[in-house]
Amino acid sequence: MIRPIVLWGDEVLEKPAETVTNITEEEINLVRDMIETMYKAPGVGLAANQVGVAKRIMVTDPSAGERKNQLITVVNPEIVAVDGEQYEEEGCLSVPGFSAEVVRPRKIVIRGVDLNGKEVVVEGADLLARAFCHEMDHLNGKFFLDHLSFIKRDIIRRRIKKMMRDGKWE
Repeated sequence: MIRPIVLWGDEVLEKPAETVTNITEEEINLVRDMIETMYKAPGVGLAANQVGVAKRIMVTDPSAGERKNQLITVVNPEIVAVDGEQYEEEGCLSVPGFSAEVVRPRKIVIRGVDLNGKEVVVEGADLLARAFCHEMDHLNGKFFLDHLSFIKRDIIRRRIKKMMRDGKWE
């Protein structure tokens, strides 16, 4: 089931997501919905709180659905190592219509568990590293906007607030 993507300004995106203590059918169904929602958007990553569920679950696919074998699901992810630097344009499904250049690590290693509760350690480089960092930000109550200079961030926030007042932020 495709779920609505929660937009910037919603409280669920502003707080750290909760640790998943038990993987049940509810979490499995949530992940299925997240994957379907991410591909429909289309996007390369999605955090559970972006569909309104404050749980530490993320899905990523740097191929945006072109190669299903690149789909990665991680429950309770944590960053264990980073290396290098990349400076690329980044956007967000929860901040539609806005993008900016953001500095992220070139490589990253994350650890968490899969849907069977088995520990997974995944290394990502380039776009996958960017997606991991981006989704981790969401799970920690942050946005790519938080990595911008105060002036750039303020300009975007003011535009979004104006869109909200005008009823165009839906």
